[in-house]
Amino acid sequence: MAEISARPTQLGKKLRRRRRELGLTLKEVADGAGLSVGFISQIERGIATPSLSSLVAVSHVLQVEVGNFLSQPVPSTALSRHDQRATYAISENSLTYERVSSSFPGNVLRSVIIHEPPGHRGEPIAHEGEEMMFVLKGAITVELEGEPSILEANDSIHFQSTRTHATWNHTDEPAAVLWVGTMDVFGEEPELRGLHSPAAEIQDNKGETQ
Repeated sequence: MAEISARPTQLGKKLRRRRRELGLTLKEVADGAGLSVGFISQIERGIATPSLSSLVAVSHVLQVEVGNFLSQPVPSTALSRHDQRATYAISENSLTYERVSSSFPGNVLRSVIIHEPPGHRGEPIAHEGEEMMFVLKGAITVELEGEPSILEANDSIHFQSTRTHATWNHTDEPAAVLWVGTMDVFGEEPELRGLHSPAAEIQDNKGETQ
């Protein structure tokens, strides 16, 4: 069962409050995260849920750890057993994840299994690094710079993350994708990026209007 860490409205309030604390506009956050202004606005209003990579990208712009918004499993060993991995999600009815990679000094690769529900369409994003996707089950469409490619089970794609990319489960069946990349999607190097912690720095502003 997925460990739901936030509701879209709660996440949106936290992101909006931090953006205003920094005096940033929606466009500045969007440009820095490699996302659209409209999508950032939808996240803040609680009508859209970002993917893990998008949440990490926004967190970087807002100079906070992604752990302020999402609790992720921390591996205790280098070995990952298929029946022992916890699944987690950013919110209900969104993508769910299983952490595959471990953590050690100097590691640059991160890996998760992404479970993509039927019809789910991800937001286009561009960021530093590189990534690879390997379809374990089902099929997805991957768009690179607007060029779609259909990947079925055992197909893969490897590209520079600076190229605008998005995924879409165009089928009526769930898909499972092994994602491997250099983006720090687990937020384990905040001291190297000058990010702020702890999570107490970002609290819901109960009186804030949307």
